[in-house]
Amino acid sequence: MNINNLSRKNIQALTPYQSARRLGGKGDIWLNANEYPISPNFDLIDRTFNRYPEPQPQAVVENYAAYAGVSPDNVLVSRGGDESIELIIRAFCEAEDSVMYCPPTYGMYAVSAQTCGVACKTVPLTVGFQLNLAEIERQLEGVKVVFVCSPNNPTGNLINRSDLLTLLNMTAGRAVVVVDEAYIEFCPEATLVTELANYPHLAIIRTLSKAFALAGLRCGFTLANGELIQILQKVIAPYPLPVPVSDIAAQALQPQGLQQMQSQVAETLKNRSELQKQLKNLPFVEQVYPSEANYLLVKFQDGQKVFQSLWEKGIILRDQHKALNLQNCIRITVGTKEENERVVEAIYALSGKE
Repeated sequence: MNINNLSRKNIQALTPYQSARRLGGKGDIWLNANEYPISPNFDLIDRTFNRYPEPQPQAVVENYAAYAGVSPDNVLVSRGGDESIELIIRAFCEAEDSVMYCPPTYGMYAVSAQTCGVACKTVPLTVGFQLNLAEIERQLEGVKVVFVCSPNNPTGNLINRSDLLTLLNMTAGRAVVVVDEAYIEFCPEATLVTELANYPHLAIIRTLSKAFALAGLRCGFTLANGELIQILQKVIAPYPLPVPVSDIAAQALQPQGLQQMQSQVAETLKNRSELQKQLKNLPFVEQVYPSEANYLLVKFQDGQKVFQSLWEKGIILRDQHKALNLQNCIRITVGTKEENERVVEAIYALSGKE
């Protein structure tokens, strides 16, 4: 018996998301997952492992609400931002509905929809990686959820705020608009949190994985109006966050943890600026795209050659060659000063110059 035949038809056809760890590699420089290069140090305080955790850990919810400038009623804690994506699709999409996203962008919007058996509509970003509002409006019939990533992964740019507001007005009463702000700590002034009061169909995804340097924790958040949060609470697992996760997350959101995060952001921005300057002067580099996040998208004359050569040297980057309109592009996470220098040296060495 072929057990695959017993699985759902959409799962049989599904191509899973190619996460950085799934792709593998053997190296000592990992710049392919937009992680912070150094781990913060937290010790467990809560060791009541014999009891189930709180359905929504109060300390984490209240601390994050204070940090984000919203009410605790506007916060849902989940297993990373990825769970937020799936919760919203499960809560709002019937079998006949569609979700919409705008490639090139984060791949989990499509994978989560396909896993749930929900159809996808795509409206590619413009040449400048902005929303094609006219085409979005033309295809909006039957769409229940629209996903937008800002800063966008993998391009690194912000989506124009005025366009996001136009999208929100366009979809009022028709669809939920999800703005993925996984990288917002690197440009906090661009957040749409201040618009929550104006748009009951706006949901914002956040995470501790990037600027907080806690990707291994798997702790994310949905910010939305209370009514939308209550809908998501109907479908989330009863105990989504293990005790150790909520313990460390609560510490990371206290004043000392926030100060540490802001210091990490400042260091990343400094290193990003220097890396950007150095990459622009390298042979094979055609373009280094502007970025408001902790990574740079770089277009090379032969991106696959550069990617493979560095892979073989133990420098693991993220190949974007197969992403829509990103041929010969590589996404490079901003690492430590030393890691960035090794990347630059390795690319320069391909020229054969001394």
